[in-house]
Amino acid sequence: MSLTGQNLIAGQYSGDIEQGFTAFNAFTGEPMSTTFADATSSEVETAITRAHEAFCSYSQLDAPMRARFLRTIGEQILALGDELVEIASTETGLPHMRIQGERGRTVGQLGLFADLLESGEYQAVIDHADPAREPLPKPDTRLGYLPLGVVGVFAASNFPLAFSTAGGDTASALAAGCPVVMKAHAAHPGTSELVAKAITTAAQLCDIDAGVFSLIQGKNYAIASQIVKHPLIKAVGFTGSERVGMILQRQIWEREEPIPFYGELGSVNPQFLMPNKLASEGSELAQGLVASMMMGQGQFCTSPGIWVLVADDNYDAFTSVVAEEIKKQPAGVMLTPQMAAGFKQSVEARKAVAGVTLLAESEAGEGHQVQASVFETDLSTFIANESLQEEVFGTSALIVKCSDFNEVLQFSTLIKGNLTASIHALDTDLSQSKTLALSVAHKVGRLIYNQMPTGVEVCASMNHGGPFPASTDLRTTSVGSEAIKRFQRPICYQNMPNELLPSLLQG
Repeated sequence: MSLTGQNLIAGQYSGDIEQGFTAFNAFTGEPMSTTFADATSSEVETAITRAHEAFCSYSQLDAPMRARFLRTIGEQILALGDELVEIASTETGLPHMRIQGERGRTVGQLGLFADLLESGEYQAVIDHADPAREPLPKPDTRLGYLPLGVVGVFAASNFPLAFSTAGGDTASALAAGCPVVMKAHAAHPGTSELVAKAITTAAQLCDIDAGVFSLIQGKNYAIASQIVKHPLIKAVGFTGSERVGMILQRQIWEREEPIPFYGELGSVNPQFLMPNKLASEGSELAQGLVASMMMGQGQFCTSPGIWVLVADDNYDAFTSVVAEEIKKQPAGVMLTPQMAAGFKQSVEARKAVAGVTLLAESEAGEGHQVQASVFETDLSTFIANESLQEEVFGTSALIVKCSDFNEVLQFSTLIKGNLTASIHALDTDLSQSKTLALSVAHKVGRLIYNQMPTGVEVCASMNHGGPFPASTDLRTTSVGSEAIKRFQRPICYQNMPNELLPSLLQG
């Protein structure tokens, strides 16, 4: 399928590619051949208006029909075949195997929500009437859920499939009964167009109003502002930097009608290495942490960015293995040349912090390739420099040396919110681990024991969120079946006849 470079608005291609932008070949850093349109204000308006028009019919579809739509999207994504894998890999620099795995996860997410719809997307809460209650009769009340309306979704840079066009936010919003206006990420516009075509084809096959989904291309910042400020947008899903996310959040607060903003803005995912585990398995821990940090060139939201341990007699042996492992790593490419430049700038800034030491760097690269790096510092330096809490997006980590376990506990109270944290321990560490876990649990959305944080299981029990800045609403998850609740609102039906109730509340 050849790329048009245009927006795909309610099933129709639109956009002037003569005044647009190009993606970059992540491996070479050179511009690619297709020019993509910068959406106009009129095109964004049309996408949102058509989505609002489609909401009336789409929100009334029964659960089996919505499930069929989601499964059909998955089938159409698979039907794109090798072309999707090739374009996504070229645009992002991610290997084919990673893209294939992410495609499987994307289709799996769609299937998860389809399963949820077919089994009942919420549990009915029914309190029957009691006309004999004194002093007043009790009415029949039943709690259900309604879709919010049109949802604006911003694609992630680091997951061109699983957190982008048909990814978790889109899948959960469509499952909830909400049309989606998707803002594609400029790092992988070709990938976005192919997946958008799959969604559009699925809507045609299922006889669903084409306004249920639109893809907006562009690098113009005004596009994002128009989407979040538009009165017909009823919720927003965003994955990106804290700086951009907070700009959008402030714009939403200024709306006449504030709406939910589900932003994932950054996480350093601290790793706590308990003393007996370090003494027994220090070499394995060092190798595992480096391997986890290197996954996806460090461009995972769950990449282990801070490693915390007591600097006891085993510390030097541990850091020696870390240094050896880092030096073995080849230079790598990042998603875009701009991200590579940003990573290099962050690493140089960290080198300039007094009290922070560069432990080791990987092989030097050429052009826009980047080196992996691990730094070390002590707790007092960490406390004095708030910048050390900021995520370095890429292959870099910071070891925080603590003088004793009390300092480890102090660290756990000082960190900002994170998606994850891991405690690496033996049974002989359990007493301290329990104390630590009670503290760290208040800082994360997922607490892990003896496993690395990279990788998120898509299942009913998963929580992918956390206190700010990990997410802007710590009560929700962007992964797993519970994500559907972000785009629904509760409604109580009182004394309603059976014929007027949703099917899940009848009887």
